[in-house]
Amino acid sequence: MSDAVKFGLVGAGGIAQAYLQVFSGLIGAQITAVADIRADAAASAAEALGCQAFDSWQEMSERMPLDAVLICTPPVTHPEIAIHFLGKRVAVLCEKPFAVNLDCALEMAAASEANQTLLTMASKFRYVQDVIRAKSILASGILGDIILFENVFASRAKMSNRWNSDPAVSGGGVLIDNGTHSVDIIRYFLGPVAEVLAVEGKRVQTLTVEDTVQMFVRAGNGVRGTIDLSWSLDKERDSYIEIYGSNGIVRVGWKESKFRQATSRDWVVFGSGYDKIATMRAQVENFCGALRGREQLLISLEDAIASVAVIDKAYRSLDSSRWVRVQDGEVVRPHAGVVEKVAV
Repeated sequence: MSDAVKFGLVGAGGIAQAYLQVFSGLIGAQITAVADIRADAAASAAEALGCQAFDSWQEMSERMPLDAVLICTPPVTHPEIAIHFLGKRVAVLCEKPFAVNLDCALEMAAASEANQTLLTMASKFRYVQDVIRAKSILASGILGDIILFENVFASRAKMSNRWNSDPAVSGGGVLIDNGTHSVDIIRYFLGPVAEVLAVEGKRVQTLTVEDTVQMFVRAGNGVRGTIDLSWSLDKERDSYIEIYGSNGIVRVGWKESKFRQATSRDWVVFGSGYDKIATMRAQVENFCGALRGREQLLISLEDAIASVAVIDKAYRSLDSSRWVRVQDGEVVRPHAGVVEKVAV
């Protein structure tokens, strides 16, 4: 595997454990070093991978020749780590949420542009085969014009002892945590977001952040979307995406995906559900393909920035209880010394 993309893994917590499975037997990529401030966690992950362990990413950076890093640390740490490695011309695949606010995301983007080095966000749902097939079905026109998009990520999870519920570390609560996935999915299907309204539900857990939120979105093409997010209630739905067209409906589910035209009583099954490890593996393979110049990223840097921009506006809406425009569907980021507008 001498030509394999050599990754450094920064952070050996929960999501990193899934990546250990992703890289197991992966052709064309390997993790050659793990860094975590918890030396025992780094050592355990490194032992599973058969690679070196470090108790700081700075030391790993100095001692290991790397092609890329996979950042699996809490969001508040992302800019410092990403900017450091980008400055060394090491490509960066950064777990979601990409950044805690838009300023941080733009700093990361500026470093990517200045060093002409690949940077993007890891947000797995665009790589779910059923999601990709659902978009193809809608694009075929057999379900007519899209009228309404619905997404639900609502299941009970005790969050009191997790960094995800510490706003100083995570940037917020369930809105930024699960909502980042939701925003990326809705942009994948509908394109740029024009307006957002976020409404907090009753807080059930003893947290300083929101644990239940409803988000309403208007896409630039006029289609409306509703997003339900919660750590405290379980809607127990088989599907996490439902898209209603003028001539039918498509449902993307955890175990099965299907669509039905309005003229038929029969559902057509087109997918077997969600496979977390297979999806994350496809994400890493796409990143490596882009790094080698063989394919385009399915989630671009622009998509990563847009996810942060929309969540930023959603928090403003949560505070004001009003619809908030997403900068007329654009954000500004540096590009080769000039200003470029990016649809969000």
